[in-house]
Amino acid sequence: MRILGIDPGLRLTGFGVIEKTGEKLSYIASGTIKTTQGKGAEIEDLPSRLKIILDGLAEVIATYAPEQVAIEKVFVNVNPQSTLLLGQARGAAICAAVIQNLPVAEYTALQVKQSVVGNGHAAKEQVQEMVKRLLKLPGVPKPDSADALACAICHAHGGQGLGLLATAGFRVRGGRLV
Repeated sequence: MRILGIDPGLRLTGFGVIEKTGEKLSYIASGTIKTTQGKGAEIEDLPSRLKIILDGLAEVIATYAPEQVAIEKVFVNVNPQSTLLLGQARGAAICAAVIQNLPVAEYTALQVKQSVVGNGHAAKEQVQEMVKRLLKLPGVPKPDSADALACAICHAHGGQGLGLLATAGFRVRGGRLV
């Protein structure tokens, strides 16, 4: 099974593709989709940024042919405007998958970190190091790519059930559905 993990962001959207064969995970590809122009200058209008994310992920899907998609859920942060903008980037990412009729599972950052590191409050550096180890990479992946790969790993590690339950509005607490 080939899984595309997505870490949505308005400036940088991370993606990671892995393959699960039995219990073995293999790295296929990873990277970021940047909504910048020229020498790092940001594109200001939101619709253009969303189109870059949608088109970029459509290209990733066409190139690597994933069978399933795992995406990180938006968390509510201090700035409501940032949360809304992140939600729109996430929507563009989900649309890229559903346009291709790919199933999408959603995971919180806590679920992803718990699955990959064993600690839901792990630091980014811990996630990067565990992704490197689990996928036997020669070096530590960049943060956005590592988060996307971690999301795909979470899905591969039996997160399919958790993601589908979470998408349906159920939560798992202490091993029980709530």
